[in-house]
Amino acid sequence: MDLNDAFISVATARTVGIVLLTVPFIAFGGTFMLRVVQGGFPATSLQRSFFRAGHAHAGALVILGIVVRLAVDLAGVGGLAATLSYGVLWAAVLMPAGFFLSVASKDAERPNGLIALLWLGAAALAVGVVADGVGLLTA
Repeated sequence: MDLNDAFISVATARTVGIVLLTVPFIAFGGTFMLRVVQGGFPATSLQRSFFRAGHAHAGALVILGIVVRLAVDLAGVGGLAATLSYGVLWAAVLMPAGFFLSVASKDAERPNGLIALLWLGAAALAVGVVADGVGLLTA
């Protein structure tokens, strides 16, 4: 079967393919988390909490982003709603980055200014899921 005869668009297939290629990196992050939790990597309690949250958000948002892309494509959602629904995948990048980078300094006891990435990701997620929801309800 040619991809042009498939049920999803070529653009969505490529997007999902690229996103799936990030999963080994998320899994590698799991080995880092294991080292942190087992004490093999020195971290403050804030860092442990933020690292855990960053890793969890990466995994969950990548899955949600793939589901959203497939739902948008299969339902034939187009226009602004389809474009804005990419916010979920942006959130999968921005939120974990905010969690990890805001406490990256040695012995961090509070997040630095890069915590703004977390809030930017949260906004992207909200816009993405609302656009997807509205798009699916009106498709």
